[in-house]
Amino acid sequence: MPVLHTYKEIFQQPHVWLEAYEIIRGRKDEIATFTSKYLEQGYEIVLTGAGTSAYIGDALETALHNTPFRGAKAIATTDIITTPYMYFSKDSKVLLVSFGRSGNSPESLGAVKAVNKTAGSVAHIFITCNAEGKMALTKADNILTVLLPPETNDLSLAMTSSYSTMLLACSLIANIDRIDAQKEYIETLSACVFKALSKYEEDIKKIAALDFKRAIFLGSGPMKGVAEECRLKLQELTDGEVMCAYDSFLGFRHGPKALVNSESLMVYLVSPNPDVQRYEKDLINQVCANNKVKASVIVCFEKPQIDPSCYDLCIETGLPRVMPVCYGCVSYVFVGQLLGYFKSIERGLCPDSPSISGNISRVVEGVTLYM
Repeated sequence: MPVLHTYKEIFQQPHVWLEAYEIIRGRKDEIATFTSKYLEQGYEIVLTGAGTSAYIGDALETALHNTPFRGAKAIATTDIITTPYMYFSKDSKVLLVSFGRSGNSPESLGAVKAVNKTAGSVAHIFITCNAEGKMALTKADNILTVLLPPETNDLSLAMTSSYSTMLLACSLIANIDRIDAQKEYIETLSACVFKALSKYEEDIKKIAALDFKRAIFLGSGPMKGVAEECRLKLQELTDGEVMCAYDSFLGFRHGPKALVNSESLMVYLVSPNPDVQRYEKDLINQVCANNKVKASVIVCFEKPQIDPSCYDLCIETGLPRVMPVCYGCVSYVFVGQLLGYFKSIERGLCPDSPSISGNISRVVEGVTLYM
């Protein structure tokens, strides 16, 4: 089988993260001037996108808590377009951070128009992967466009390197006042994930070969947002043949735990924070004691103290605990990506274009904007 775009784009991530860092560091004065102008005026930061691009915001909403972007809100473009008046008014001052792989999604472009029309004062940061997209080509004094390495404009249907690199780009922009000091973190992240991809590829392939009908991804804080993206990767790459869910560890007990059965794959994205881990380990132990599942996978910085009988595979990314969570959380996503990739092949699908029905496409089509 030839090397597929999806496989290549998953494995190129550590490399393109380093490229993205250099792009942003090379524009540090421009970016710092732009962001400080609006932060000093009290503009509210809104993180937006659709689908995977929206999930970037869901992870960063909490991951940016130690940066000047603390308090940023994640609102999907698909929510902004339908009811912008619920989020903005003429008194609103908004710094809208838009994520878009192609920069041509009708919702991405429509959300910009909706916020411009509804809010009192608006500035924009466009983070995109396509130099020819409408987002990248739109210019104005109140727009900062950050164009990422061309390789991140994934050719496959599923967003992989585009997701992780846009997430990191926003994290770097939020830390632009100390960007030089971030290089060590990005280099460490890149090196650790590069090693983990090679080390665990075959193990993840074996898990994907198991006959599970549903998969559940759990995470706390920013890792819940990453669990959301992992859930989508496995579901869309199998054309919906594997139904997937995500939740927080604590929230899972409140009803969603009914999903667990003998055909379930459990994937636990364990926090590096020992205080958070206490709650996570309780849930893992409870499922282990009370439920029969097809398999359980733990993803972590370093192996937690959990009885080995409670999991079938432990994937250690090898990151140090001092890694800022806005970077560290992205180290988990390759697990969902590879599970989706290998399960797609196991189901007889092509990961680059798995949608036999045509229900999903690389750039969403058929959306009419009423504005």
